[in-house]
Amino acid sequence: MAQRRRGAELEKALLDASWDELTDSGYARFTMDAVVKRAGTSPPVLYRRWSDRDELIRATIVHVLRESRPAVPDTGSLRGDLLALMREIATAHVQLITVMYAHLASYYRETGRSPSSLFDPVATGRAAALDMLFERAVDRGEIEPELLTERIKTLPFVLLRHEILSTFAPVPDHVLEEIVDTIFLPLVH
Repeated sequence: MAQRRRGAELEKALLDASWDELTDSGYARFTMDAVVKRAGTSPPVLYRRWSDRDELIRATIVHVLRESRPAVPDTGSLRGDLLALMREIATAHVQLITVMYAHLASYYRETGRSPSSLFDPVATGRAAALDMLFERAVDRGEIEPELLTERIKTLPFVLLRHEILSTFAPVPDHVLEEIVDTIFLPLVH
């Protein structure tokens, strides 16, 4: 007999099942019942945590973003750190970004939410990771802190996301280098 899951282990299993259902079936066919079946649990177990599909999808996306958060590289240079981080995102996170934007288009229309409402960098821990990367660069004297606005900090990743959504494929290294060398670094020197 299988051991009963509880607490964080149960919540992770439910959110993982929800993500699998979302990626396999898409938003239009995503149901609470399908998640219950996939997780091998009962409806009350799921509904105790999330009262409806919208709550479950939001919790699932935050969970996946937290789980998939890449480590902050420390290569000794801002250029190296950015390229290492962007390479990981450009290869390992294509499915995540595709689901966030393409598969959830109906969700955004139905709920009036935007992708940024799900991709909250504070809730997912991504803001702290980027801050650490840029603080190290400031400490090394590589960038001028007064030039580093929030929009400029996120610019390389906005461009990376655009590339992924334009192709639904991993982004080639020469494109990442162009984003960093030609567009981003001149803005912060």
